[in-house]
Amino acid sequence: MLLTEGAVSASPAPAGNLVSDTTDKTFMKDVIEESKTRPVLVDFWAPWCGPCKTLTPVLEKVVKAAKGKVKLVKMNIDEHPQVSQQLGIQSIPTVFAFKNGQPVDGFMGALPENQILAFIERLIGKMQGGEIDLLKSAEDALSRGETSTAAEIYAQVLAEDSENIRALSGLARAHIEAGNLEHAKATLALVPKTRENDASVSAARSAIKLAEQAASVGDLGELESKVAANALDHQARFDLAIALNGKGQRDAAADHLLEIIRRDRKWNEDGARKQLVQFFEAWGAADAATIEGRKKLSSILFS
Repeated sequence: MLLTEGAVSASPAPAGNLVSDTTDKTFMKDVIEESKTRPVLVDFWAPWCGPCKTLTPVLEKVVKAAKGKVKLVKMNIDEHPQVSQQLGIQSIPTVFAFKNGQPVDGFMGALPENQILAFIERLIGKMQGGEIDLLKSAEDALSRGETSTAAEIYAQVLAEDSENIRALSGLARAHIEAGNLEHAKATLALVPKTRENDASVSAARSAIKLAEQAASVGDLGELESKVAANALDHQARFDLAIALNGKGQRDAAADHLLEIIRRDRKWNEDGARKQLVQFFEAWGAADAATIEGRKKLSSILFS
């Protein structure tokens, strides 16, 4: 199996060679093996991607400030598409953090420096002091299922900055979690046209589509009975995954799609993997179910 567990060194690796490029052929050595020594950030980019040109210098700055505790590896998906396709990357820039040979966190879009700093600090610990990030607090509340608290914090941010994309997207997700799809759509309608393609906005739209999809697949109990009666009924298992996601059972939803991928990768033109990638987009790169699902998917794809 390509992605395997490994021990992490107790002391930081040397600070030299903190930023490098990788290819499909060298990904195993540059990322998987290296991540057993220290966390490795993989920046998936392309020359035509404007936001990539904004993100990469900020990534390099923060990585260098970590003084060897983390490494940045850049991957041009135009020249080396295999790994990005296998990991289901649909938009760039996308950044994955690998640790002990596994993807453990990630984000999409050109985040500002303070958010990148917070992302890296989740991997290596505190680098410097700073004020509490209201948006991070809201996201944490949303991940715990505290939709009302999250919505209140997002509203507080929007009171100061009515076009804050993270807050608008987050408030929409809070409405989705609460089952208020029309409110979610109305919130996303406030996104400026110049920001409609931001990763967080696309993720919220995907979450709305999944919620609507879940309402059309049928009764959860009936689908569970069909799968129990015939483990090879991939369509029933596929619909069950969608229904489970609609009930907030993300891990179970992902596991059913992963089971289809294990049994028949080509089923419905790779439909199970494509649906799983849509789940990941809707859940967000930092969601626990996304992280765990990507680990399992990687284990299947790279074995």
